[in-house]
Amino acid sequence: MSRIAIPATIDAAPEASRPLLEAVTKQLGSAPNMFRLVAQNPAALEGYLGLSGALGKGRLPAATRERIALAIAEFNGCGYCLSAHSYVGAHLAKLSPEEIAANRRGDSTDAKARAAVRFAVQIAEARGHVTNGELQAVRDAGYDDAQVIEIVLHVALNTWTNYMNEVAKTDIDFPVADGVAA
Repeated sequence: MSRIAIPATIDAAPEASRPLLEAVTKQLGSAPNMFRLVAQNPAALEGYLGLSGALGKGRLPAATRERIALAIAEFNGCGYCLSAHSYVGAHLAKLSPEEIAANRRGDSTDAKARAAVRFAVQIAEARGHVTNGELQAVRDAGYDDAQVIEIVLHVALNTWTNYMNEVAKTDIDFPVADGVAA
């Protein structure tokens, strides 16, 4: 059971969060627990959705964004995010089970994506203090400086959701990913 209250419905959320949750429902078909949890603080929900939406307009492909989310969720030990991104990765980004497993290990079966995923994990491990060689490796794989910035922001955004869900112990409302305690 979640350690921080999750509004059971959109109508139970703070009034300022309701339009945001309605937009999430329109886009996803429902308002998953994480969104309703964060809705307790309308400014936090607005900030999360704003950054997430902006990054969705970036240059990294959706599949690479999901790969990074999986790697960071595994690194941070977030069962909620592993389950959510395993589901989204498989059903929306069309990642294979083998690719999802590789992503969780900080790897990829795709050479270019491998560089982004590995770099994302290096950022998390080093708390941003990556080496010149690590930065050059992601550039050598074909990522320009704008995409490097995008990778850093995806690490930050996913770390925030990981931490939020671990602090709250958010009830998982996706199929539970293999290796995750329900």
